[in-house]
Amino acid sequence: MYYRYYGFKEPPFNLTPNPHFFFESSQHTEALNTLLYAINQRKGFVVLTGDIGSGKTTVCRKLINKLSIRTRTALITNTHISGKDLLMSILDDLEIDYTPGSKAKLLFHINNYLIEQLKNDYNVVLIIDEAQNLTPSVLEEVRMLSNLETENEKLIQIVFIGQPELKKKLALSRLEQLRQRIAVYYDLSPLNREETINYIRHRLNVARGDEAQEIFTPEAFELIYEFSKGVPRLINQICDSALLSGYIYESDQIAGKIMCEAIGESPTMQLGGVKNVPAEEGMLIEKMV
Repeated sequence: MYYRYYGFKEPPFNLTPNPHFFFESSQHTEALNTLLYAINQRKGFVVLTGDIGSGKTTVCRKLINKLSIRTRTALITNTHISGKDLLMSILDDLEIDYTPGSKAKLLFHINNYLIEQLKNDYNVVLIIDEAQNLTPSVLEEVRMLSNLETENEKLIQIVFIGQPELKKKLALSRLEQLRQRIAVYYDLSPLNREETINYIRHRLNVARGDEAQEIFTPEAFELIYEFSKGVPRLINQICDSALLSGYIYESDQIAGKIMCEAIGESPTMQLGGVKNVPAEEGMLIEKMV
């Protein structure tokens, strides 16, 4: 819709995680490199956490794209499951032929597969997104997977990706054995003001295929940051809404008035999520809309 009006080849602010738009902030780049290092060095367990909308899943998709061709990957996104269902999901995602049976039998199939992959010099990675939803008992089942190892290295690398609640869950005393096996933790924080502006420009440039003209005014950038506090998902949400409004008003630039209108009509504001906007910004929004 609006993206043709502004000369974009594709929408620049879709909410779906797209590694094509990966923004190399210092944190997101470090998180990606940390995960790559841990996997390539067969460190075993790695944990990536961050608030909702911080870009964890985008890092995950970028990670999968950058893994060696000699890496087999299982990605689990449905985490409201039992331990047995998790094992079957892993078998399915790795395309392993198996006969349904007990958990011991399912582990037997996985173990045979991992040994075969090691013989052929393949690394196997299990990535569990939204891992904070796993129950402690299922997390313990995952720990049992890490017991599959040789004298020298892990047969499977396991990456937990989740919200801050994951760290609290892993701190439970009953999960001490699992906690001790985690080689690397990384926690994503929101973007700062400068990174927020560069993030927006980056997505605009990628969507156009070249360096885009400055569509957002300095005032609009400031309002975006004050509203989003640097959370990528909120940045995408409000920029998408503002560009749609700009298209409707046939405006070549997104200035403060259009941005304030977009913020005032955003689901975050409508549903009471106004805590991200300081009082003075809220007054400015009311005045300008």
